Amino acid sequence: MPADHRPVLLVTVRPEAAAADAEAESVRFAADLPAERVVQLRLDLDPLDSIDLDGFASVVVGGSPFNVTTPESSKSPVQRRVEADLVRLAEHGLVRDLPVLFTCYGIGVLTRVLGGVVGPEYGEAVGPVAVALTEAGRTDPLTAGLAAPFTALVGHKEATTDLPSGATLLAGSSTCPVQVYRATGSRVYATQFHPEVTTDSFRARATLYRDYGYFPSSELDAIAEVVRGTTVTEPLRLLQRFVELAAE
Repeated sequence: MPADHRPVLLVTVRPEAAAADAEAESVRFAADLPAERVVQLRLDLDPLDSIDLDGFASVVVGGSPFNVTTPESSKSPVQRRVEADLVRLAEHGLVRDLPVLFTCYGIGVLTRVLGGVVGPEYGEAVGPVAVALTEAGRTDPLTAGLAAPFTALVGHKEATTDLPSGATLLAGSSTCPVQVYRATGSRVYATQFHPEVTTDSFRARATLYRDYGYFPSSELDAIAEVVRGTTVTEPLRLLQRFVELAAE
């Protein structure tokens, strides 16, 4: 079968232009793709139906300061529209066998689509965590071959508390049991950690979100120092592998 040379669709869900642009650059770098092979859709500005999903080999969904557990009455119109579009994207990927990788905020949307539960119990502080593969993770095409345990960079207020029955757990951490899973029988995956960031780009993102309640802003320098001394390789390999598998 010939390789699929259609571009990768990056769906960014960050309403801050600087953060959305930086995330796009991080995904291009981590996936080792030229700029023309990655098409960005800013879902906060343009709806999902503004593009044709059949024109893409795969889809990567970025993170967001939004939380799916925010009460519906408190969600902005933009967040409600974004989440409705992400639900449609998940359903499309599951039905049409489109490779989709949901990250961070996106894992919460997918978890709910699959019938799982999202809550605040396993939120993680901004910084590095050790991620271990499950038995299924050691053989899954996406995660097989990753060094384990490996270090990933996180920072989230909510997480999957009950894994959906339609999901296969691939990796977890001591502070967040669900770090990577695959919707069983599909090419739809989700990660709680950020697979696209380097330590440099993660420190820049922490600076941008210093007043968003992830950590006391006075701790930014200390967090940056910890991250600076961290080596992160496997999450980027995971993202690159996802793009490669989709192209195969």
